[in-house]
Amino acid sequence: MTRLKAALDPRSVAIIGASENPNKVGGRPVHYLDKFGFKGKIFPINPSRAEVQGHKCYKSLGDLPEAPEMVIVAVAGDNAIGAVEDCAAHGVKVAVVMASGFGEVDAVAGKAKERRMVEAAHKAGMRIVGPNSQGLANFGTGAIASFSTMFMDMDRAEGHVAMLSQSGALSTVPVGFLRQRGIGVRHTHATGNDADITVGELAVAVAEDPEVKLLLLYLESIPETKYLEELAEVALKRDLPIIALKSGRSEAGRQAAQSHTGALANEDRVVDAFFEQHGIWRAPDMRGLVEATELYLKGWKPKGRRLVAISNSGAVCVMTADAATNVGMPMAKLSAETDKKLKGILPSFATTTNPIDLTAALLSNSRLFGDILPVIAEDPAADAFLIGVPVAGPGYDVEAFARDAAAFAKQTGKPLVIAATQKSVADQFAAEGSSVFPTETEAVTALHQFLAHHELMARTKARLAHGQQIRSPWQPAAVTTMLNEADSLALLAERGVSVVAHRLCRSRAEAVAAFESIGGPVVVKGCSADIAHKSELGLVKLGVTSREEAGDVWAQMEAIIRKHGSRFDGVIVAAMAGGRREIMIGAHRDPVFGPVVAVGDGGKYVEIFRDTALLLPSFSREEVKTALQRLRVAPLFAGVRGEPPMDVDALCEAVMRIGALMLDPTAKVVSLDLNPVLLDSAGKGCVVVDAVVFQG
Repeated sequence: MTRLKAALDPRSVAIIGASENPNKVGGRPVHYLDKFGFKGKIFPINPSRAEVQGHKCYKSLGDLPEAPEMVIVAVAGDNAIGAVEDCAAHGVKVAVVMASGFGEVDAVAGKAKERRMVEAAHKAGMRIVGPNSQGLANFGTGAIASFSTMFMDMDRAEGHVAMLSQSGALSTVPVGFLRQRGIGVRHTHATGNDADITVGELAVAVAEDPEVKLLLLYLESIPETKYLEELAEVALKRDLPIIALKSGRSEAGRQAAQSHTGALANEDRVVDAFFEQHGIWRAPDMRGLVEATELYLKGWKPKGRRLVAISNSGAVCVMTADAATNVGMPMAKLSAETDKKLKGILPSFATTTNPIDLTAALLSNSRLFGDILPVIAEDPAADAFLIGVPVAGPGYDVEAFARDAAAFAKQTGKPLVIAATQKSVADQFAAEGSSVFPTETEAVTALHQFLAHHELMARTKARLAHGQQIRSPWQPAAVTTMLNEADSLALLAERGVSVVAHRLCRSRAEAVAAFESIGGPVVVKGCSADIAHKSELGLVKLGVTSREEAGDVWAQMEAIIRKHGSRFDGVIVAAMAGGRREIMIGAHRDPVFGPVVAVGDGGKYVEIFRDTALLLPSFSREEVKTALQRLRVAPLFAGVRGEPPMDVDALCEAVMRIGALMLDPTAKVVSLDLNPVLLDSAGKGCVVVDAVVFQG
């Protein structure tokens, strides 16, 4: 936290625009600093008052007995600009600017005002949070520089969760949800327009707080990745999980994010790939951001994700199995020895295979939970557990159930969730420290997130341990150049990518000789560095079967290219390559995230079906295989209806080589499009048939 210590743990705070009324923007921070036990000095500034909320009030920064480390700027509009400049002149370290009406509403004039503030700050070595910031709140130190209404009815019940957001509301809404579940927060910060200190930079400082055990992020834009990458590195070293909610998944959402923050939205699927590469779990919505929070705070170190479900309802057992299947969580197959022991405990009409249905026997024997849980705990196949108690009342010893479940979780150290709809039942399990959800679907979803996130972090750490390069350091030139197809294929071949046998022919005679050398039938294609889509101009001829036809087609191609006013680089004569499936491999340099590689179903309908997966170099062969399995066409790779499997290993090798090419600054590749890449049966490889490469 040393880098932004003045923002998170200042020794003194001044409030420009301080108000006696704690329900005004300038009054809230004064009230909160007192309420939450801030130990530093508080300096209200308001030229019209001698005292504010029991504190001596000053007319200006120049009247203070010392330069405050932090200043909260709670004056509106352009007055905030002058206040920031005054802060910079008086040696303030951090200014929290709450005023709005800047870049979020005017991308030109508003942004210019932001730059003016930031330039004034940086000249004096000062940093800015905001503008348009709801403020910062560190409940660990009592430094509450915020005007959030949420804190008015909060006690000083600090926890181990940090919530950071570009939005004011979304910095506190999750806090309210967590409070309902009895979970406290240590940090909740809203950075607003991120004109200077971004949410990512502040998150790095917060991640260094040893009391933080879970970090939540709400992002509307990602203008750069430097601090998010650093955050991921710091968090992985600490085993600190990060869950991010990035809005703007839809086109309408992206438009709204632009108008709200004044920043460009990012390609959503690239955001997914970026988070996955850095071990960050992406939440689909607000509930997904916070629903599994208490599981992260248990200190569990899961070893796998095989689930065992136990309930007194057969329906709950079935629905739990369905929910587990939907998220890819296998139901553990218990050993024969476990089954035998369970049969010795449970009545004959109970189900001893997983999921375990205790039926109504639980009503007559309240010790069943306590009797069977130790048996199940010994089974090595059991990684995680769900106990479902949908209905219980008079005659059921729910207190014993809850006590036994808690003792079981403590004994095994393995993840356990409870599904209990009745409040009276849920409350008793929660009182024993168990994680309780209203339905088995919600319980399984939260458990899946926790376990899958743990696996994602482990994979990320393993990749970093092997020294895999994450980012390419070079930046492309402003102007890019398209290579013709012959040069594109040559570049790929130099990098070890298998390309179709071909020759570039600059005369009719060369075309005839190429046909004789390659042997028919062949493909004849026009070649020009000015034409990317040849088929639309009639520059692709398949199945040429004679030397005379090859010569005639060469002449036709030359005529079309010259008539089109494009450079004539020659004509390609290529072998008619075979394969079982057309694949596409593409890559480009995203201005924010760097190199991005796409692989998926290819052919002329690639843009219609959009069955592709994204990878950010560098990546492992196993990561490529995992990405391929996410494709809708993935089942075809293994072979169907008696067909042999396809050469997925060769395809992975090609994708790996493209990833390495995109990271190599000497290649200067800005983008490439390989479509089709013909994938054949196992052992027969894959070959690039058509390629377009842009360099910069």
